Amino acid sequence: MTVDASAYAANLTQADSDLLKRIRQALPILADISRSDLLLYVPAGAQEAEVLDQARPHSLFPLFKEDLIGTRVDAHSAPWVFSALSRTTLQRGVQSGTVRDAPIVREVLPVLGSDGHALAALSIETNLLAHERHRRRAKEFRKALRQLQEMALRGELVNAEGLTPFGEHDGIVLVDTHRNVRYTSGIAANLFRRIGYMGNLLDRSLDSLDTVDSEVVDETLSHGACVQRETEQRGRIWMRKAIPIYVPKRSWQWLARRRADPEVPGPPGTVPVGVVLAVHDDTSARDKERELKAKLAMIQEVHHRVKNNLQSIASLLRLQARRSASAEVRQALTDTVNRILSVAVVHEFLSYNTGSVINLLEVAQRIAGQMSQSVVDPTKTIQFRVTGQAIYLSSQQATACALVINELLQNAVEHGFEQRSKGTVDVALTDDGEWVGIEIYDDGAGLPQEFQLGEDSGLGLRIVRMLVEGDLKGKFEIRGDQTPVSGSEAGVKAVVAFPKTSLGGARN
Repeated sequence: MTVDASAYAANLTQADSDLLKRIRQALPILADISRSDLLLYVPAGAQEAEVLDQARPHSLFPLFKEDLIGTRVDAHSAPWVFSALSRTTLQRGVQSGTVRDAPIVREVLPVLGSDGHALAALSIETNLLAHERHRRRAKEFRKALRQLQEMALRGELVNAEGLTPFGEHDGIVLVDTHRNVRYTSGIAANLFRRIGYMGNLLDRSLDSLDTVDSEVVDETLSHGACVQRETEQRGRIWMRKAIPIYVPKRSWQWLARRRADPEVPGPPGTVPVGVVLAVHDDTSARDKERELKAKLAMIQEVHHRVKNNLQSIASLLRLQARRSASAEVRQALTDTVNRILSVAVVHEFLSYNTGSVINLLEVAQRIAGQMSQSVVDPTKTIQFRVTGQAIYLSSQQATACALVINELLQNAVEHGFEQRSKGTVDVALTDDGEWVGIEIYDDGAGLPQEFQLGEDSGLGLRIVRMLVEGDLKGKFEIRGDQTPVSGSEAGVKAVVAFPKTSLGGARN
């Protein structure tokens, strides 16, 4: 009978369940340090195993782009997994293989449960080039990596989930429990040269360096857990990750390493043998981040000033409209004021948003509010309702949509309710992932008979058509609606649809 991984996990003891949880938390940093893809398999029946978890390295290009969690294998397709699941000791199985016709080296270790039997198997899969480079590294580091992997499978890598990823430009320093450097990667040596340490660090004590490395090592050993610390030194920002390495007291390493300190706390039955320091110079990234924040602040200030200038222009035009003796001029100026204010809404959002995308739902709500206050005759009761989901568009698309919504709402108020004292205007926004829809209904007087959009359109509808077809690359239609949202027997429905990619709009 086939048993899925969730059912398998439900049958575990609490100790074994906790062990798997700790192992899964350690997989991301373990994949980075190992420069390998990690696949954690659990039994899923007598003849199958399932990928319970997966970790891809940040330190080099991963072997697997796709998500393999939940993938099933059997003894024929993945015999190395079932070989590891049959072991009762933490023994490695090493073999060559291929992934997408590329050669790899695969190391598989069992995860031993509380009863001494394998409850899972970890496959460490490395491309052949990275494996050959690792073989040329110092023996001290290769041994430390094996110890770290086995420590993780015993669930002893505490606070691993609190570490940020280890990248390809990060250096590694291996120190023993007496803070003496046992290994330094080439990248780490270059990083220390940036702060003035030009000589060889090998066998040198961290206490002799004017850095916080010795303090970080002390902290991780005193707590028996992984530690991450950010510091600034000589004008550079450093990120340090310290990972303690413990081995069982019964192992040969304990007998061989008399210099290890048994008084240092750690998992029961273990002794510390060293610390892996991952060193990262974050100065350049922070400088770029500060520069970006400064640019964003400047852009936001520009949008704020544009918004204020547009509102000032609108105020001047509104004042001029009040002084005009011509009703036609007043109406033209009022319409222009509303168009300017609809554009100002977009700049207002951009003035306090850090990104370059605008939520169309918020824009529509703001314009509907402005319309209710500035266009609707105070003696009339016209309700505006905006419904739909949040739709994020580029600023160019949002500006065009703001003008479109403004013109259609204004058209509904002026023509649909010219002879009516109350009614409803509904704005409905839709997004199917590829196309955005804007539908505006009113339960007003309806369209004149024989109405033709291309022939009978006023300036407002011509502006809408130009924006939709020209700027948004979409479609626009307006028709009489016999079943409007409000339930009346007449009304008008304006329908706008455009692709989200027409101007590089953002995807939700």
